[in-house]
Amino acid sequence: MENTLVQCPALVVTAPSSGSGKTTVVAALARHFHLQGKRVRVFKTGPDFIDPRFLEFASQQPVYQLDFWMCGEQHCKALIALAAKEADLILIEGVMGMFDGHCSSAEIAARLGIPVLAVIDAGAMAQTFGALAYGLVNYRDDVEMFGVVANRVGSLHHAQMLQESLPENLAFCGWLPKDTDITLPERHLGLVQADELDDLDHRLDRAADLIGEFGTVSLPPPVAFENVYEDAISPLLAGKTIAIARDRAFSFIYRANIDLLKSLGAKVHFFSPVLGDGLPDCDALYLPGGYPELSTDALVENQILIDQIQQHVEQGKPCLAECGGMLYLNRSLTTLDGITTTLSNVLEADSVMQPKLAALGMVETDFNLNLSQEITNDEGIILDEDSVVKNKSGILRGHTFHYSTTQSQEQILTQPMTQRGRKTDPVWVKNNLIASYIHWYFPSNPTLVVKIFLGEATG
Repeated sequence: MENTLVQCPALVVTAPSSGSGKTTVVAALARHFHLQGKRVRVFKTGPDFIDPRFLEFASQQPVYQLDFWMCGEQHCKALIALAAKEADLILIEGVMGMFDGHCSSAEIAARLGIPVLAVIDAGAMAQTFGALAYGLVNYRDDVEMFGVVANRVGSLHHAQMLQESLPENLAFCGWLPKDTDITLPERHLGLVQADELDDLDHRLDRAADLIGEFGTVSLPPPVAFENVYEDAISPLLAGKTIAIARDRAFSFIYRANIDLLKSLGAKVHFFSPVLGDGLPDCDALYLPGGYPELSTDALVENQILIDQIQQHVEQGKPCLAECGGMLYLNRSLTTLDGITTTLSNVLEADSVMQPKLAALGMVETDFNLNLSQEITNDEGIILDEDSVVKNKSGILRGHTFHYSTTQSQEQILTQPMTQRGRKTDPVWVKNNLIASYIHWYFPSNPTLVVKIFLGEATG
């Protein structure tokens, strides 16, 4: 009988709040142990796209997202178990503050039995560092604290004060100085994308040197994980080619989405609208999110591709457009400087960038819920939209995070809801084109994903 447990050293790296330097510390640790010849597998708590690319550069290994609601607990455990079989160390970067959100860093640590390494930004404090650390340790009794790392420390003396402020039973795992050479630049959706930084390797090596010089983080003891397997996937997309836009304008792609499409038997063909590529010969088209607003000139100049996509949609071929991918297909996009650009004009919709966040959070929608039809329960009683008991076979989950608003004249296919039960921007449909602000997580419903890319989810 196969062993039901697999073991690997692991840490959840978290912090009191966003902006504390979690990504920098995780990247430093990943590069530090990678340079020692260790195989480091890194995961990111939550739906983030940008941090994982930095962590992939640092570890030289693929990075996947973990969220029990969006991804499913069994799926998350299966990803961890697979990594544990081949890695010397697993690092999980937390999200926001340690206890924030439905699937917080603390919840991940508690359910998976992984100790926590807390990163505290000490740049503007001294002994209060110890009070913060004490609170993180004692807020929940089902979370084991491995130790604390201080970030943005001013001097060796400052570091000594921080260490002295800690309770005796809490390990001080070192510190990182204020160092502009390892600072990762930001923009409105988070960090600037990893592929845009020519000196990224230098920054990562510098961070690894510093964590080695001022840190005392050794490999933690092994954690025993359930040897979880996922259900077998039938190759229902065998023989189908899916063209996927991927470049600096379309880069928000869950690695697990691509893995699933390949497991379903699809041939994946990447292309770059920004670099002038035409549409590959394909059965379906996938336009992920990203930053099309930063590449409008290059996108508009690629008129051959625009014509090909218009023809693809008019012929009723399947197309899935997410957030930035949808903006690209809209009639126009107005940037923050007030300049309006006519884009692909595939959808009768206009979008406007704004300086404040328009929407953020986990969402789900039921593709079985046709908004144009009355929905009844088993007794034949007509239900209103907010009280429909959902059929899980039609539910797909994902995440939304955008700074634009859209006015669309296209037909609404279904109405997404947030985790808190609130309506958010709708899912629009035109022929077999499905467009929305949502970044879908395909493994949350593989059967429905098959229907989407076969053109069977819109009618």
